[in-house]
Amino acid sequence: MDRETACFFTGHRAFPNNDGVMEKLYYQIEKKINEGVCDFIAGGALGFDTACAKAVIKCREKYSQIRLHLYLPCYDQMKKWSAYDSYIARLIMSKADEKLYVTEGLYTPQCMHKRNRKMAEDAKYCIAYCTNLKSGTAKTIAMARELGDEVINIAK
Repeated sequence: MDRETACFFTGHRAFPNNDGVMEKLYYQIEKKINEGVCDFIAGGALGFDTACAKAVIKCREKYSQIRLHLYLPCYDQMKKWSAYDSYIARLIMSKADEKLYVTEGLYTPQCMHKRNRKMAEDAKYCIAYCTNLKSGTAKTIAMARELGDEVINIAK
């Protein structure tokens, strides 16, 4: 995967999953595709990550050249998830072009940070949903900017 044609997603687990936010998400994904982005990286978490992965899968119906990469923090990420959320995650995993476990083991306090860092390192662009400036999402955005990534926050 070429960093210059890759975009990653970061956002809160809780976000207003409504038409306005989803419309902005689809708009930004299509804009990036039209600018030559073909690799989209999602972190496999609940909330915004899940919405983004679903959106990329939907966009692939129109843009067959795009690929979905899942960067997963650890093997037991879904351990405490509901049966429904686990089902949706497995469905997304089955439709992803790549699944990469960033750590080779079970959950540790550092695995989410490692996943976020890897996404920011591997992509030049970031589509985010961030309203809380003291969150993990805000830290990921700051890290992406330090690496020179272009960040688009659709929460604004």
